[in-house]
Amino acid sequence: MLRQLFSAVTFALLLAHAVAGEAPMSAQAAAASEQSPVWPRPPAPARIRYLRSVSGPADWGVAQGFLGRVLDKLTGNQDLRLVRPTGVAEREGVLYVADPGAQALFLFDARQNHAQQVSRIGNEVLASPVALALGPADTLFLVDSLLKKIYALDGQGRLRHVLAHEGLQRPAGLAYDAVGERLYAADSMAHQVLVYALDGRLLQTIGRNGRGDGEFNSPTHVALTGDGTLLVTDALNFRIQAFSREGRFLWKIGKVGDGAGDFAAPKGIAADSAGHVLVVDALFDAVQIFREDGTLLMGFGEHGVRAGQFWLPAGVFVDPQDRVYVADSYNQRIQVFQRVGMTEETAK
Repeated sequence: MLRQLFSAVTFALLLAHAVAGEAPMSAQAAAASEQSPVWPRPPAPARIRYLRSVSGPADWGVAQGFLGRVLDKLTGNQDLRLVRPTGVAEREGVLYVADPGAQALFLFDARQNHAQQVSRIGNEVLASPVALALGPADTLFLVDSLLKKIYALDGQGRLRHVLAHEGLQRPAGLAYDAVGERLYAADSMAHQVLVYALDGRLLQTIGRNGRGDGEFNSPTHVALTGDGTLLVTDALNFRIQAFSREGRFLWKIGKVGDGAGDFAAPKGIAADSAGHVLVVDALFDAVQIFREDGTLLMGFGEHGVRAGQFWLPAGVFVDPQDRVYVADSYNQRIQVFQRVGMTEETAK
C-alpha cells in the first residue's frame, strides 16, 4: 500500500514539471525510456538518467585475460557476484561494495582489469560488512556491524589498522570529513554518532536516545554535504537530521507517512554537488531528492527487477560528477544513475 501511494503521489508531482498541453509520450519515446529510463518521464526534462547495473566484474568493465582468470581461480575470486550489497563507493574507476550477504568487501577495478572479494581483514573473517567510506589518498574505511569494528584499509582492501572497536554496540554508516580529517560513525544501538580522529581517538559523540532535535532512535547512515554539514538518517524517528562540524543541530527533513516526501524506512543518504539531499527508502523502493528546507524536488525508482527499479535498496553514494550509485540489495546489484540538469534554478 505504501509503495502504491508513494508512486501515485510522486507521479503526480513529476507531471507538474511537464509543460501543459504537450502531446502524450510517443511509442518511440516510451521504448527508449524503457531501455534507458529517465525521471521525470518524457516529455518533461530529464533530471535523473539510468546508466547501468553492476552485479559482477564484467558489468563494471573488468574483462580479464586467460592468466587473470587462472589467478582468480587459484585465489578463489572466480565468478564473483554480489549477494546483498548495502554500501557502495567509487573512486577513480574502482567500485567498492560492502556486502553482508556475501560477508565480503568487493573491489572492481576497471583500470587494472582486476576484481577481488575480500572476506578476511587481517586475521579476522568478515561477518557483516555493512558500510564503507572513502578516506584520504587510497584509504578506505569499512565497518562490520557484527564484529563491532571499523577498519582502515588500503585501496586493495588490505588492513592498515583497526580504527575503532571499544565501546561500539552496533556500528553502521560511515562518512569521512576530509577538511576536518575525522570519521563519523553511526551507532544504531547506542543512538549516537561517534566522531573519530584518523588514529582512532574518539573526539566527540553526537546525540542520545530520544525524539527531540539532536536526539536519535537508531541512526543508521551518515553523509556529508559539500560544506561539511553532517547528515544523519534517524531511522526510527523517520527523518533526516543535519549538524554542523561542531555537532550543533541545524535542521531536519521528513516524517513517517505514505506520501511523497514522507519516510517509511529511510536508509542511505548522500548529497549532490548542488546541495540536494538524496534519501533511499527501502519500503518505497525509491530515492527521494530534497532541498535542505525539506522541499521534495522529485523521486525516482519503484518496486521491481528491471532497470531503474529496486527491491529493498540500502546505501547510496554520489561521486564528484553527480553519478548516483544505489545499493539495490535484494536485486543483488548496484545501479548507477546520472543526475542531470537539476541546478538550484531548474529545481525551483
